[in-house]
Amino acid sequence: MRLSYHADTDSLYIHLVERPGTEAREVAPGIVVDFDAEGKPVGIDIDHAQNILDLTTLDAESLPIKVKTA
Repeated sequence: MRLSYHADTDSLYIHLVERPGTEAREVAPGIVVDFDAEGKPVGIDIDHAQNILDLTTLDAESLPIKVKTA
């Protein structure tokens, strides 16, 4: 999973997987979920993110994280 914040548009994109989306559905005002060809979610786009989320912190608990090496 990867997060991309775009300050110029105040949007946050959450890349759930690295697959292209083929369909997008607005699930709430300003929140769009992208789906792949099989209907599985691949990303979440949040417009006006600072009005919806606290972008000053990011906490993760109990994730099976693999460490990337250079």
